[in-house]
Order: sequence, then C-alpha cells, then structure tokens
Amino acid sequence: MSIFITGATGYLGSYVVTGLLRNHRDRLALLVRAQHPLQARERLWRSLQLHMDFAEFRAHVDERVDLYLGDITDSQLGLNNTAYARLIEQTQSIIHIAASLNRKSAKACFNVNLRGSLEVLKLAQKAQAAHGLRRFSDVSTVAVSGHRNSEVVYEDSAIDWSRSDYDPYARTKKFAEHMLHELLPDVSKLVFRPSIVLGDSRIAATTQFDMVRAFVMLARLPVLPFNPDWHLDIVPADYVGKAIVELHQRPEVEHSIYHLSSGTRSLRYREIVRSLKLHGKSMHHVFAPSLNGTFEKLISSASGTPASWGVSRAAALLKVFLPYLCFDTVFDNTRVVKALGEAPAPFDSYASRLLDFAVDHAMAYPYEDLPATSAPETHQVYA
Repeated sequence: MSIFITGATGYLGSYVVTGLLRNHRDRLALLVRAQHPLQARERLWRSLQLHMDFAEFRAHVDERVDLYLGDITDSQLGLNNTAYARLIEQTQSIIHIAASLNRKSAKACFNVNLRGSLEVLKLAQKAQAAHGLRRFSDVSTVAVSGHRNSEVVYEDSAIDWSRSDYDPYARTKKFAEHMLHELLPDVSKLVFRPSIVLGDSRIAATTQFDMVRAFVMLARLPVLPFNPDWHLDIVPADYVGKAIVELHQRPEVEHSIYHLSSGTRSLRYREIVRSLKLHGKSMHHVFAPSLNGTFEKLISSASGTPASWGVSRAAALLKVFLPYLCFDTVFDNTRVVKALGEAPAPFDSYASRLLDFAVDHAMAYPYEDLPATSAPETHQVYA
C-alpha cells in the first residue's frame, strides 16, 4: 500500500516527499506530468536535489517510489484503465499538494484547483469504497479567509462565504476545501493552510524565487508604502513540510484544520527592515502607508516596462502579492505549535542568508542534470 501524492515535483511537494522518504517507511505513489519515464525521473530529480544528492535520490526512488505519468486535470488523472485500477488498489492515504498559484489566471486556477482536485477526490472515493482510505490531507492556503484587516484569524472561523476573495487562487482553494468535506464525509481529513511560505530556516538555498524577488525589490526602495507596525505572516518551507508529514502520518490528530504559520509571533515590518539593515541588506527606509494607493499604480506601470529595465518581473509579482502584504493579519498557529512541540523559526533568523543566495545566484537555482547513467526503473512507472 502507498501514500499517493500530487504536486511532488513542486516546491512544497519536495519537502513532503523528502520527509516521508527519510523518516518513514511507506511506499510513495507520485503523479508526475511527463510524456515518458525518463522525463518523469528528470522532473523528480530536479525537485528533490534541493534536499539530497543523487546517490540518496536513486536509492530512495528505486526502492520506494512508483511514478504515475498523468495529469490531475485529465479524466482518471490521465492514466489508462490498468494503471488507474492499480493506483486505486494501492492507495492507502492521499496528500494533495498540486495547485495552480497563478493568481492572475482564473482559467489556470479553475482547471487545476477545482477540476484537478475533483479528479483526486474521485480517486479517493474509489479507494475508500474498495478497501478504505486511512486519510486525505489537503494542502490549502490561509488565503481562503478572504479580505481581512488587522485581525488574528483562527482555523474554524477562517472561511466566511459572505466575505470577498482576493483572487482566483484564494477562491478556488476555498471551494476545493468545501468539495473535500462534501465528497469524503466518512474519511479522516486534514486541511493544512500555509501562510506566506518563504525560504528554509536551515539552509540558504531555495528553488522558489517569486516572493524573494519581490522582497529584494522592496529592500531597495527608500520609501515603503506600509505601516511599520503591520505584521507579515511568513513561515519557512521546512516547518510547513515537517508539519504536513508528521500530522498526516499520525494515527490520531486533535484537529482537522491546521494553520501552518507564524501566528502572533509574526514579525512587524519594522522588525524585518531592522534585521536586513543589521546584515547590510537594506537601506534607510521611510514608511509611508498613505502612499499605498500611489505605490499600487506605480508597480502596475512598472510591470509593463521592458524586461531590459530589470524591474518588470518583480513589479508584476508585487502587483499580485500587494494585498497580502498590506492586510496586517496573522493566522493563529496554536494548534500546530502544540502538535509539533515547536514554533517555526522567525523570518529574521534566516532572511539575510536567503537574500544572499537569491542575489548571488541571479534568482535561479543551480540545478544539476540527471546523470546519463540513470536509467528509469520501468517496473516502477505507470501511465
């Protein structure tokens, strides 16, 4: 029997897969978008090399990983009848991580976050009917709480259907949670809601640069359109991955929803800026929250400038993320801190190293190619 995982080749997925391979003995069934076995293996190696060398990768994958070549937006996850039947038979639990984070595209979010989630839920229903499903864990987002301002949000009161959503991503993830509860009433369920996932508290490296790029741009601005006392709920990816793995694997859990966040210990803007200054990563800033509207217009204009100017990409990201940078809201993490016995590392304990890595590597991870001697184990691949 296996743990079926979607989104294994994504940023958070790599943390979850690594944690399961290193600390547990379950077999893993990973859905990977690929045309052939070698491409699937290349995509998985690209994802996991942030965490392990090739010798460890090969030992784990050859011994305990089954690759299913498919797509969650296709019927039967894009698998033929034989592969799909085998996946149903072998699936003991599910961790659904795959999602479109394209906050600007309603089409991408609806296709992946709704149609895709529905296909995964249909697989879960079939596994439950065939032999029982131990647990379904859904990786959602705190963004399901909708428009907020200067609040502490708790898990059970986060979703308010009368409240407006920030973007298609938040809207579709909120409804995906609703589908989970409606379609799997008799299955043990866990919903994980990460806040802003940024960097790793243990290592400087990252493969996810969107928010890092936005922070680098902000660090270089003399005027910041924020209140220095606003909180920014940032959580490191290693803490999020650990929480998902440990709680999914526990026989019993106290709650069905967990905010994976920094909670009321979230740093204020003045604390983040002070930390960056101490490490030589930031200039003197003037905080001017009254300029928020003006700033929004400026970054909207900057996002359309020529790429050669070097600001369009960061400006486009800031345009998307700005609402989440200004709502001064934190998401209570009492549940996960109690469950794990530890709180996440504060952003200022690793922010400087993260920014150094991002700038030194020009906002790109130095990926290694899959060694030519690595032939895929065909008996572990299903399509």
